Formats: sequence, structure tokens, C-alpha cells
Amino acid sequence: MRKFVLIAAIALTAGLALGGCSQQGSDQDQQAAATTTATKPADINDAKAWNTYLSQLVQKNLQGMAAQQPYAYLVTPGQTDDDKAQNARQLQNVQDTVSRGVTPGNLLAFAGPVSATTADLLVAAFKDAQPGTFKDVIVLFIGDKADQQRVEDAVKPTGATVRFVQM
Repeated sequence: MRKFVLIAAIALTAGLALGGCSQQGSDQDQQAAATTTATKPADINDAKAWNTYLSQLVQKNLQGMAAQQPYAYLVTPGQTDDDKAQNARQLQNVQDTVSRGVTPGNLLAFAGPVSATTADLLVAAFKDAQPGTFKDVIVLFIGDKADQQRVEDAVKPTGATVRFVQM
């Protein structure tokens, strides 16, 4: 399971990187993408369906990003021991990124099948962030409206632009 989630995270990042390479597509490409829009999966444990769904949401919300590709963090549901271990590693990774700082123009995207778990990770990762250290950085949170305010409260002091997308 751990390898599958790692592969899914790598695939998400690669998909975003490749998608960012061709920002200008033809009308046919845009129409084809619109007709193949994934819907929100019902099963929170269907990692492949969630990866597809969340990748599309991230790609639709890259406006204002000046970097070549976003930092995309896919948070697992956190229900199994493997999920919990992966989320702990992910939290450590994000905390390291937050403590180092991020170059202006970058976008950090956070998403997962369980909005509260994703929000918990974000709040924990940004709790020790220094004020103003994320100026001109976009933090994209894909989740439920119920978690939006606490994510904004945790991230806003850093100076980041917080973007919310309802899933």
C-alpha cells in the first residue's frame, strides 16, 4: 500500500509538471479535457480515482504561479497504519519545506480524500511558520468548506495567498 501511494504521489507530481509545460492548448484540447472531467470518487480508499480527480482540480487552479511546477501534496485518508505513517512522513516533509521557506511565485497544493485530515496536516505544518515568510507564494487547499477557515487562519500569517477549492 505504501508503495502504491508513493507511486500515486509521484504520478500526481509528474502529471502536474507535464500539464504545466503546455499552458496554451488548442480549443479541441480544452474541450476534450472538459468532457473527461473526473467526478469526486465515493470510495476514500480508491487512490487512483482520487489522484485523477485531485490532479484535475490542481491543474485548474494554477493561475498566478510563476514556477515551472507546483509542490503537490496528496494526503492519504489516514485510516490504516500505512496511511498514518505516510501522513507523518508527509507532515515532516511539509514542515521542512515551511521552515526553509519557499521562493515567491511557487504554489503549494494540498489535497486528499478526507478534508479534515488534509486540514490537520496543513495546520500542523504551518503552526511554527514565521510571519511574512511566504509572501507571493500560493497555498492551494482542496477540501470542504468546514475546514477552510482553520486552514486560512494557520497559513495567512505567513503572507501566503490562500486559495480554497471545494471538492
